[in-house]
Amino acid sequence: MQKPILILGACGQIGTELTVELRKKYGSECVIASDIREGNNDLVKSGPFELLDATSYGAIEDVVMHYEIDEVYLMAAMLSATAEKFPMRAWNLNMGSLFNILNLAREGKLSKVFWPSSIAVFGPNTPKEDTPQNTIMEPSTVYGISKQAGERWCEYYFKKFGVDVRSVRYPGLISWKTMPGGGTTDYAVEIYHEALKNGNYQCFLNEETKLPMMYMDDAIRATISLMESPAENLTIRSSYNLGSMSFTPSEVAKSIQKHIPDFSISYAPDFRQQIADSWPSSIDDTLARKDWGWQPNFNLDQTTVEMLENLKRD
Repeated sequence: MQKPILILGACGQIGTELTVELRKKYGSECVIASDIREGNNDLVKSGPFELLDATSYGAIEDVVMHYEIDEVYLMAAMLSATAEKFPMRAWNLNMGSLFNILNLAREGKLSKVFWPSSIAVFGPNTPKEDTPQNTIMEPSTVYGISKQAGERWCEYYFKKFGVDVRSVRYPGLISWKTMPGGGTTDYAVEIYHEALKNGNYQCFLNEETKLPMMYMDDAIRATISLMESPAENLTIRSSYNLGSMSFTPSEVAKSIQKHIPDFSISYAPDFRQQIADSWPSSIDDTLARKDWGWQPNFNLDQTTVEMLENLKRD
């Protein structure tokens, strides 16, 4: 029988869909959603929900003990573009919340932890194409620095204290269910909304900025699949590279034009261009495929169909 799961940051872009999927899989009462404020009404009403500050050790410990929580998915974070505006707030949230969970697990109050990393751990000196699992990182953003530090701490807690912590480096994520939350890859969600609403989109990255991306259904499936894998199969305790597809803004526009021929795109790169330029254009995720059987299901054209059809209905 599935023991109780706690999701921190359940009202965010990934957290919302992860909560729904876990409740579908394990039952609503088994999955306790939490966030610093209430978000999606359906999510809040679909099972137990706690208002919870991920930076408060005592508050998290109380919830963990009350529900006899076994696993935690720590999805609370300040993303790349927003973090550049509020560096210390981002650092305090991203690192403070991770230490809270790692320390609870170290004390034997949790048996398994999921913490997401990101392609933001890579930097301008990282090999751009087929970025290897182990390579030069040197992130140049507050978000990326916090994720790289987090990866090192995850591995440290695993090796030093036996904490069963698992992680993937998410690429840019595309979903029609929730609006993005201040990331550099947000254009790949906004563009579909604007295509249907206005028939045009002004992109904040230039037309040839190629970045690794993933449809949200694949990201959720990867997350749960990693958490369900036998511990002995896992060779990476920092964070697994996770790949799916890579594309540029102009390629997304062409994919949309197959369905909306009059759609047009223009380009006005802003501060996010520099962030995107420091990231890989494609990811080598051989170890994720080998260790726990990772395989993506969606390419760009399939993603476009899913996004346009569901946004039209929404």
